[in-house]
Amino acid sequence: MTSTPGSAGPTAATTPPPSEPSPRVRRFTPAQRWVHRSTAWLTLLCVATAAFLYVPQLAELVGRRRLVVTVHEWSGLLIPVPLLIGLASRALRADLSRLNRFAPYDRQWLRAALRRDHRAASRPAGKFNAGQKLYAAWIAGALLVMLATGLLMWFTGLAPLVWRTSATFVHDWLALAVGVVLVSHIAKALADPEARRGMRTGSVERRWARDRHPRWREPDEE
Repeated sequence: MTSTPGSAGPTAATTPPPSEPSPRVRRFTPAQRWVHRSTAWLTLLCVATAAFLYVPQLAELVGRRRLVVTVHEWSGLLIPVPLLIGLASRALRADLSRLNRFAPYDRQWLRAALRRDHRAASRPAGKFNAGQKLYAAWIAGALLVMLATGLLMWFTGLAPLVWRTSATFVHDWLALAVGVVLVSHIAKALADPEARRGMRTGSVERRWARDRHPRWREPDEE
């Protein structure tokens, strides 16, 4: 068979080249994702049951209040357990070390955030940015206080009445603050699909990592 002269040229020119998959880099191991997911579900369960206990409109929808109280108590008590189990993971321990270190460029990130400067060059970050580090430190401290005050409220024989009254006051108001911070955390996650994909699948686009966390590939500087 013979082909029509010139027929191959235009056809070849209009055929798009095959798209190449975007290069990805691993961000979290399965153990890290399991710890995050388990802690998140326990925290949400604890917050949801607290809402049904303290908001009158929601409390009216619950027929078995004693069961809600029990679920609230045990979900709160179990929140630290996934992290304690996850400490067996070297990758998780390394990430905890990163979260616990505040580098000079983290202060630059915070100054840019306060100025609402969204340029990537103004917000240098390692694997975790300064906002994530502050959130991790705050939520860890808040959950420890919530656990301590919750135990005082649960086991009434542990302390005198004045202590239990103070614990109830601190527990209730700190719970409200935790709820507000968690809503902000979820909103930030919803605004960044690639960050959510990294937590869901364990990997992120290399371009995203380079733009949002340029110091991540420089472990000596984190």
